Amino acid sequence: MLQKLISTLRSGDSHEIRSLAARLETTPEMVEAMLEHLQHIGLIKPFNICKDACTACPLAGGCQAPLVPHLLIHTSTSK
Repeated sequence: MLQKLISTLRSGDSHEIRSLAARLETTPEMVEAMLEHLQHIGLIKPFNICKDACTACPLAGGCQAPLVPHLLIHTSTSK
């Protein structure tokens, strides 16, 4: 199941936890756990577009970024 998740992430598309869970025929909680593992071993990493700049950003009032639980990017094309 972990290999299928890695393969899916390598596709370069964006995915939601629920859609990944459905594709892998598992729960969103299991997908979260697998993503945490992949992050721990360095295969994916968090990506924060705005970092701490939100307070100074003129779009902060209408921005959806704080509502996004996390965005992860694949860090390796090998393996």
